[in-house]
Amino acid sequence: MSDATTPEPDLGGISRNEMMSALFAQLVMQQSNMAMLLMGKVPHPQTGEIVRDVEAAQLFIDQLEMLEAKTKGNLSKEEEHLLKQSLMSLRMAFVEAVESPVPEAKKPEPVTPPTENKIEGGDAPAAEDESRKKFTKKY
Repeated sequence: MSDATTPEPDLGGISRNEMMSALFAQLVMQQSNMAMLLMGKVPHPQTGEIVRDVEAAQLFIDQLEMLEAKTKGNLSKEEEHLLKQSLMSLRMAFVEAVESPVPEAKKPEPVTPPTENKIEGGDAPAAEDESRKKFTKKY
């Protein structure tokens, strides 16, 4: 089939090369962010917890290294610079993550049963009132 029969998609005034460059940058940043998340350098965006899985992080770094090797000579200066800088930062962060001890998980505070201590001027026990302050759900 001929390419002349397929219409060009509307890219909002940017060229196809610019769109491909933006998608490449997005891919590099996505892989980098996942590696940083898995090294425990940034908290999980939904839970806020620190995740540490250096083997999985290494996979994302390896994928970016493969991308660098396979695209050698085919990237613009900006794309090449972004990829090299990302890999350099990830490699340094990886060494730090491997050399640093695994952070201990925070243990939840034990919940103590309410006592019969009353707050002056109130009817609720002091411990029960304190418990309500600590364990509230926010939606």
